[in-house]
Amino acid sequence: MQDHPSDTAYVIGIDYGTDSVRALLVNALTGAEVAQAVHYYARWKTLQYCNPAKNQFRQHPLDHIEGLEATVRQVARQVPAAQIVGLAVDTTGSTPGPVNAEGVALGLLPEFAENPNALFVLWKDHTALAEAAEINDKARTWGGEDYTKFEGGIYSSEWFWAKIVHILREDAAVAQAAHSWMEHCDWLTLLLTGQQLATFKRSRCAAGHKAMWHESWGGLPSEEFLTQLEPKLAGLRSRLFEETYTADQVAGTLSEEWAQRLGLTTSTVVAVGSFDAHAGAVAGEIEAYFMVKVMGTSTCDIVVAPTAEVGSHLVAGICGQVDGSVIPGMLGLEAGQSAFGDLLAWFRNIMEWPLHHVLPQSKVLTPELQAALREEMSDALLIQLSEAAAAVDPEESHVLALDWVNGRRTPDANQALKGALMNLTMGTSAPQIFRALVEAICYGSKQIVERFEAEGIPVKQVIGIGGVAKKSQFVMQTLADVLDRPIKIAMSEQAPALGAAMYAAVAAGVHPDVLTAQKRMGSGFAESYTPNPARVADYQVRYAQYQAFGKFVESTVDSASPRVNESEPATCGLAESTLHSA
Repeated sequence: MQDHPSDTAYVIGIDYGTDSVRALLVNALTGAEVAQAVHYYARWKTLQYCNPAKNQFRQHPLDHIEGLEATVRQVARQVPAAQIVGLAVDTTGSTPGPVNAEGVALGLLPEFAENPNALFVLWKDHTALAEAAEINDKARTWGGEDYTKFEGGIYSSEWFWAKIVHILREDAAVAQAAHSWMEHCDWLTLLLTGQQLATFKRSRCAAGHKAMWHESWGGLPSEEFLTQLEPKLAGLRSRLFEETYTADQVAGTLSEEWAQRLGLTTSTVVAVGSFDAHAGAVAGEIEAYFMVKVMGTSTCDIVVAPTAEVGSHLVAGICGQVDGSVIPGMLGLEAGQSAFGDLLAWFRNIMEWPLHHVLPQSKVLTPELQAALREEMSDALLIQLSEAAAAVDPEESHVLALDWVNGRRTPDANQALKGALMNLTMGTSAPQIFRALVEAICYGSKQIVERFEAEGIPVKQVIGIGGVAKKSQFVMQTLADVLDRPIKIAMSEQAPALGAAMYAAVAAGVHPDVLTAQKRMGSGFAESYTPNPARVADYQVRYAQYQAFGKFVESTVDSASPRVNESEPATCGLAESTLHSA
């Protein structure tokens, strides 16, 4: 452990969400959050390279680089550069992208700069439904190891291999130019350190939960399995990685180029990359059998457990169980929902349709007034809906919703599923529908808790982090009532960035391990929500109705379509929503 003066060791956590990146400067010895900065991706904001109708969501590496420089330079100015001893990056995942032999993202090359297939394939991209179904079928029928068994027994269209196979089949030019593929957190860490691709330390978080990496079969799935799945994968395994590393390990130090670009020094230690939900769970002060719910656009539900206690038991239908993926030395288990804040944002967008399509035709208001009115109403809409929905008498509204507008992540993921509403009448109001949507995301959360406990993993405490947890009392109280459990809300506004800073502090030698960093740098809890007994019984009845409704809708899914009930849990791409700037 390095010797740092009593109050002069600082670290930076860099958290890449769906819409933006934020950097957080933290005193590594006290946990005091000194400065933060946020940068919204310019290209992503206008959905360049995306096609929502096809569930195609791609991000340009220039958005990430511009955000990296803007945020880190801003926070780094607050203290002398020599006192910033480490940094770490967390990202959404699985968000892989193709790179050349030097580790340069193909999207940075002139010939691929406008090609969506050469960019990073965001966690919420579902273009690989068919490929995920093939992976699941192949894993069960090829005659060898079932490589999905440590990932809940179901592989997702949101994950590493499914996305790679889809791109290789769709784009011959990218397939030929891609020497290797990297998760977003790995590529950014490689960029910062300037190391050689072949010897670079890849993330255990990413590899274990999304790429079917496991020590028991020597790392990644075998060459035989991969080439049976898709001949175009031939040779790729040898150009990827064998070993993986936990997020508290040293990946390297800042290269001269990036030390200069960020206003730091080449002595600054860079930790191995991680996923945002895993870093957020660390900042949420997760302990054995605690569940940290990272609530934004989607959710990730993270549980850690002593490896020896879980042993060889495989938890079905979740997003994986990986030794050391959250806290080194413990087993990290991951589940989540593909739409949380996204479901509420979807309804807001529907409500805003007149603002974008009718208001511009107004002959009464000037364009300037139209823009001001549009902004004012958009900002107020979810706040007003939440207040009105909270006042709805459940006895007067029987609207029921399913939260599957982006498919179902867990339990037993199926990205082919769709959202639904029932019990609408001529008297149904917007607040009643909004309340039903809020209840639906809470019922989805309850299914996840029940799956863990049915599989022998107790959930002793629920902790909420992220924008929804911090900003929506209505959602959090409803969740406490539906779960019939108290929920504690983490204090930090930027929990994943704080968790990344904790990893950085360990890598830089300020603290000996992650558990110590948690105790020294944790920010505690802001508030808690206690179940309302008057609501708990009502929600038990409505939850049973939700389950029956879900079974009916799932039974109508065309069996000929790519099934994710046999092909998909999904990532935990934390991300932001209109309720969330986590």
